Amino acid sequence: MTQKTTTTIYWIGTALTSLWFGASGFFELTKNPVVWDITVQLGYPAHFIYLLGVFKLSGVAVLLTPNKLHRLKEWVFAGILFDIIFAFVSKLAVIGFAATVDAIIAFVMVSVTYAMFRRLEKYSGNTVGRNAVLAH
Repeated sequence: MTQKTTTTIYWIGTALTSLWFGASGFFELTKNPVVWDITVQLGYPAHFIYLLGVFKLSGVAVLLTPNKLHRLKEWVFAGILFDIIFAFVSKLAVIGFAATVDAIIAFVMVSVTYAMFRRLEKYSGNTVGRNAVLAH
């Protein structure tokens, strides 16, 4: 796979992840019934739902910042994957397997995006924490 292909896949994945989690974070902060009611049904308290919204929107801002914040992007990817895993397990336990399809799709999408993020760092010879300039 070429660097150009990797970069394209990374930015498409980043855009989709940002749309998904940006919308989710916005809906959590605005108490949109579609997101809010399901999250409450899963047993999460209101203060936690608001906090999720703030962290999701903050994470999206970090992901969309090109050529900077590489270590923080690692943390954002970890946080997003934790969010997806907790959503999967919560939905599986409370609602049932059919409700977990979105979490499975999100997990695959974010995993591929993260793999491209790591591959781009290898292309540039960068490891997280060094000051090499990256194309992402």
